[in-house]
Amino acid sequence: MKLKEDINPLLLQVFRSVVWVYSVITFLPWYFFSGAGTNLERARRIKACSISGHPAGPYRAVNSREKLVALVQPGVDTLDKMFEFAARRFPNRDCLGTREVLSEEDELQPNGKVFKKVILGNYNWLTYEEAYNAAKCFGSGLAALNQKPHHNIAVFCETRAEWVIAAQACFMYNFPLVTLYATLGPKAIAHGLNETEVTHIITSKDLLQSRLKAILCDVPRLQYIIVVDIKPTSWSDIPRGITVYNMEGVKELGSKPVQMDRRQPEPSDIAVIMYTSGSTGIPKGVMISHGNLIAGIAGMAERIPNLNETDTYIGYLPLAHVLELSAELVCISHGCRIGYSSPQTLADQSSKIKKGSKGDTSVLKPTLMASVPEIMDRIYKNVMTKVDEMSKFQKTLFVLAYNYKMEQLSKGYSTPLCDRIVFNRVRSLLGGNTRVLLSGGAPLSAATQRFMNVCMCCPVGQGYGLTETCGAGTISEMWDYSTGRVGAPLVCSEITLKDWEEGGYHSTDKPNPRGEILIGGPNVTMGYYKSEGRNHEDFFVDAKGQRWFCTGDIGEFHPDGCLKIIDRKKDLVKLQAGEYVSLGKVEAVLKNCPLIDNICAYANSEESYVISFVVPNHKHLMSLAEQVQIKGTWEELCNNPKMEKEVLRVITEAAVSDKLEKFEIPKKIRLSSEPWTPETGLVTDAFKLKRKELKTHYQEDIERMYGGK
Repeated sequence: MKLKEDINPLLLQVFRSVVWVYSVITFLPWYFFSGAGTNLERARRIKACSISGHPAGPYRAVNSREKLVALVQPGVDTLDKMFEFAARRFPNRDCLGTREVLSEEDELQPNGKVFKKVILGNYNWLTYEEAYNAAKCFGSGLAALNQKPHHNIAVFCETRAEWVIAAQACFMYNFPLVTLYATLGPKAIAHGLNETEVTHIITSKDLLQSRLKAILCDVPRLQYIIVVDIKPTSWSDIPRGITVYNMEGVKELGSKPVQMDRRQPEPSDIAVIMYTSGSTGIPKGVMISHGNLIAGIAGMAERIPNLNETDTYIGYLPLAHVLELSAELVCISHGCRIGYSSPQTLADQSSKIKKGSKGDTSVLKPTLMASVPEIMDRIYKNVMTKVDEMSKFQKTLFVLAYNYKMEQLSKGYSTPLCDRIVFNRVRSLLGGNTRVLLSGGAPLSAATQRFMNVCMCCPVGQGYGLTETCGAGTISEMWDYSTGRVGAPLVCSEITLKDWEEGGYHSTDKPNPRGEILIGGPNVTMGYYKSEGRNHEDFFVDAKGQRWFCTGDIGEFHPDGCLKIIDRKKDLVKLQAGEYVSLGKVEAVLKNCPLIDNICAYANSEESYVISFVVPNHKHLMSLAEQVQIKGTWEELCNNPKMEKEVLRVITEAAVSDKLEKFEIPKKIRLSSEPWTPETGLVTDAFKLKRKELKTHYQEDIERMYGGK
């Protein structure tokens, strides 16, 4: 369904008249209290500029032109000091919250599969003081188990309060923390543990049982496993030489009168060795110092207006991802409370929530939330499917309100009447109190960003950063409702554009300078663990002693100093006839098609056209099959060549409508009956495509679509 439709002129006039009367009555008090004029002025102002005067940059935020920011608070230059500062300032405030599990049951689905459903209670909270003391005891207990300062320790665990307590304990005692995604394959997990030579690992009962036990014999240095679950469990089949403790037992060790001395970290000490999700192969360990993370936190916090201890953040993305870790550290530095969730229990309609019971957002009612485009795209498509099912009157009202609000937002105004009457139910999907949404991890489509801005009744700040820059780089300002841009450099970063001859991008391009994005600043990390070759390729230090990272992404700066990501060097493929195709661009455009849940574009330089692997939307594919009179089960439809042709026809129409070049439009597709999840190994935990794995998975289809060559 399109949100721009031909509306009956009479209906349009009636709607505008009602809104006009309401606006006239409420305008003056609303205008002065909402700050609408100020917001519009802020949105239009220059946000960053080139401090050298050259179009290549470096570009800095206007409020950090003289010096980049590296600290949240004076003297707080390491993560242990930051947590101690928060515990002293907000001792009795809620810090970390976990929902009580009231019951679990298996539910048989119509397709014969059994899903586990849960009924959850209220959140139980640890105060800042309690969380700080728990971390201190746990760190002391780890030291009693012979964990040494500057010796790596691993955490392999789901996102939960215990993850943060364990991390803070390691920061306090100067144990570099090795983070691994819970969905990494066994070889990648063993690689990370062996490369970092860990002797201690912190994990959960489920992950020990399902993923770790199978590789314990492949990690010869491992001596201690600490399970975070409260209930002690005996493990009879653990290899000899490995001792299993639970977290409470380790805390008891650390709470004894003879406490272990702790060696406080320096800003230059490694805080985290964060293994990437491996979208391009074997995961790399990024060495992140305390100073790097503190700088990144300072930069991100500055972009969130009025961030304070009254805010509530919902944590559900993987803490092994730099976006979630940085977001939670930002919240801790300002005394916010963090309630934990998971993608399976996030909303009332989530897969593990029993029908009729409440999801986590409904109970927690967060004011702050970080997300990745994949999750926002799902919300967008689910809501639009429901709008499609509305009566003609309801649908017309929704479209009228949507377009009216978009028009008002562009002028810096809000629409309280539309929000209350039309968008309140959509907003309640995330609890109803959300005031800031932050999107990162991948580009967010303009359609989804507009939808979230309008229907969630709060700004969506799109950010850009990498593990190698502590997740920090840029974040759009909350009153900037433009789409497709990632905002100006943070106050901790500066950005330079480097010419890329092969791709045809230059800082002298008109109307805007373009080139490869290089990020510099105190948030740029120390490099890759045990990978000197890659460090020399991707990192460098300039004449002033500042570190820089070469991102491989292509961007352009707009006149107001905001950055737009327009390409990626690794996603650019030269076709047989010499045309360059940006696979990421093709995917971003086609993901807006309602028929597509996910898509991976592929091109071979020896061929003349693009092909794609597509995960179709179940409802829309079944509807299309009914229209063209093709019958069969879901799997049969996805494997039906006639169905492929019909879907390709719809995709081609969408591509032409969105002005893709002829050579960019896929000529052949393969439908996938199985969704791509981190568990399948075809996407990362942040739902980025793993192109290498997807190519291997669909190798036979690639040969078929390219005529068996």
